[in-house]
Amino acid sequence: MDLFNTIQSLQTEIETQRVEGPADIETFRIKYLGSKSVLKDLFGVIKTAPAEQRKEIGERINRLKQLAEEKFAVAQESLKGLQVDNAVGPKQDLSLPGTPVEVGSLHPVTIVSRQVISIFGSIGFGVAEGPEIEDEWHNFTALNTPPDHPARDMTDTFYIQQNPDVVLRSQTSTVQVRAMEEGRLPIRIIAPGRVYRNETISYKHHVYFHQLEGLYIDHDVSFADLKQTLYFFIQQFFGDEFEIRFRPSFFPFTEPSGELDIRKKGTDKWLEILGCGMVHPNVLKNCKIDPDMYKGFAFGMGIERLVMLKYGFSDIRQMYENDVRILRQFSAAR
Repeated sequence: MDLFNTIQSLQTEIETQRVEGPADIETFRIKYLGSKSVLKDLFGVIKTAPAEQRKEIGERINRLKQLAEEKFAVAQESLKGLQVDNAVGPKQDLSLPGTPVEVGSLHPVTIVSRQVISIFGSIGFGVAEGPEIEDEWHNFTALNTPPDHPARDMTDTFYIQQNPDVVLRSQTSTVQVRAMEEGRLPIRIIAPGRVYRNETISYKHHVYFHQLEGLYIDHDVSFADLKQTLYFFIQQFFGDEFEIRFRPSFFPFTEPSGELDIRKKGTDKWLEILGCGMVHPNVLKNCKIDPDMYKGFAFGMGIERLVMLKYGFSDIRQMYENDVRILRQFSAAR
């Protein structure tokens, strides 16, 4: 058999060769494209052919090599597809419905915080923020809290260092101080955020929780303005099914001070939900505001307490146990 017949025979062999799996592909590569392949041998015998045939023989062997390389490349691509199919398992029926993707939900604390911000925003209160790591001035002194006040004791406050004192803020009233220090009057803000208390964890207490403080400072602000603002909030947040009452109280940073209780109509149990009062003149002075020209009121409430009342939580710890059965209940409130 002459060289031309050998080339034609190999072409037919390559075209009809079955290459269906990894073993077949490797056998094909070794036989036709390896370092000791039959095509390598063919290139070696070109020099023995008659001089006038060498060019044509070389061209045919090159076309034969290209044919083998193309078939090898196609076989490799088909093997990749096979590997992907095997990795994902049996072939899927694309006409079937897809696997449902579970929609996430907002945390109930986030939901209530946004509701409260929206209600106060509708009557002109902007949102202010401040650091969670605070100094003694903003957390205590500026708020008219004397050095011997029990709130300064380490049983209530997380101290990061002392002398000078650096603490995890125990109240978002610190944001009020920072807003007053800026001196841009009048002020009408709410300050939502996380606070920290060194308390024993129970069904109604935690070492961290969320507060929302409110502050309004302007000329001729009165306690009547405070009461009407809080009446509006309670009606918008809880609806008409709750009654409201104010009780006198004491806070070092307000004078007079009060607490607001609510109860569901037809029941006897009152629940305290926030503290409030007129900003103490000493607090205004500490923040370089003239108490003879400006008055103001402040209030503060726990967001978790509102969540418990609105959604029927009986234990504050349920909000922070990452129980998806609880969180799924709020998937519609996005």
